[in-house]
Amino acid sequence: MAEKRPVKKKNRPRRFYDYSLLFTVIFLTVFGLVMIYSSSSYAAQFNYNKDASYFMMKQAKIAILGFVIMIIISKMDYRWYSRFAVFAYVLSYVLMITVSLIGKEVNGKKRWLPLGPLSFQPTEFVKIALIVLLAALIVQMGKNINTKNGVALIIVLTLPIAGIVAANNLSSGIIIVGIAFVMLFIACKKKWPFFACGFAGVGLLAFAGPIATVLEKLNILHDYQLSRILVWMEPEAYPSTGGYQVLQGLYAIGSGGLVGRGLGESIQKMGFVPEAQNDMIFSIICEELGLFGAVSVILIFLFMIYRFMLIADNAPDLFGALLVVGVMGHIAIQVILNIAVVTNTIPNTGITLPFISYGGTSVLFLMVEMGMVLSVSNQIRLEK
Repeated sequence: MAEKRPVKKKNRPRRFYDYSLLFTVIFLTVFGLVMIYSSSSYAAQFNYNKDASYFMMKQAKIAILGFVIMIIISKMDYRWYSRFAVFAYVLSYVLMITVSLIGKEVNGKKRWLPLGPLSFQPTEFVKIALIVLLAALIVQMGKNINTKNGVALIIVLTLPIAGIVAANNLSSGIIIVGIAFVMLFIACKKKWPFFACGFAGVGLLAFAGPIATVLEKLNILHDYQLSRILVWMEPEAYPSTGGYQVLQGLYAIGSGGLVGRGLGESIQKMGFVPEAQNDMIFSIICEELGLFGAVSVILIFLFMIYRFMLIADNAPDLFGALLVVGVMGHIAIQVILNIAVVTNTIPNTGITLPFISYGGTSVLFLMVEMGMVLSVSNQIRLEK
């Protein structure tokens, strides 16, 4: 009898999954919960008559929900996102117009859209919608993205929605423009116009005072916007008004020294730094963990950016790579702006530190973005 030859099984392609990025997200979120508890425990008890862990528990519940959503999205094929790109973009306009009409007003700004007992900030959805739309559009345009018409189309699609967002949330408007800028920079062959814009931005910052004064006289800039710039230039001249938060944050950073006062030992969080668990949480990190803790946080974010670059470089197609680049641009810009504001490098724009600052909407949509990036990594095939 003839011997039966063993049938070779077809080897299924092994797929990559970036566990390093996943663990980085988990670490930053858990670290954020610890710092939220540390920075808000006094305010929760004294100002709100709440339990010391009130803010931390609220954040933890949303973070857990976001983590589950992130894992589900990471197991999906990212390519189908492009089917909903136009719908999501149109929906972002609908949400922004709706929040401007019936949104909940906080500190004179309508940023929150009530949904029964819950509420969320539509600006976070706008960022994701724009990333998906621009990625799909750039892929569709192909080489035409290098033409003036191609770049103009991206600008026309970005600036109107960025303007609507900036009307009530300037920092988010800046981030939206920044996301489009980073994606265009990666997609276009000519880089010099982007470097020119970068140098122009630095020049604008250097002469912000005189420029702001002229714009205010022309009724282009509002009084409160001019005051922010004046406070940024000389915060000690406004110690009890606009410069109070900036100065208290700087006191916190300066008092931390090399290794800090110790976790939970911040003095500035006891009513001196307003809403310490939000935009100014980096100053509390500096005070409690010192220069060592601040540099460690920055290095972790740099490692996250490195993982984004690795995934984008090995993505199966251009659409996947651009999705990752868009998310990378969002995270990088937001981290830079937050630290720059806390250290008074730029005027105060009110922006959170990703994964660490208190904010349910922010952490939920950040988890969605991380799910998108992990879904791209999960489509990378590993060669034997």
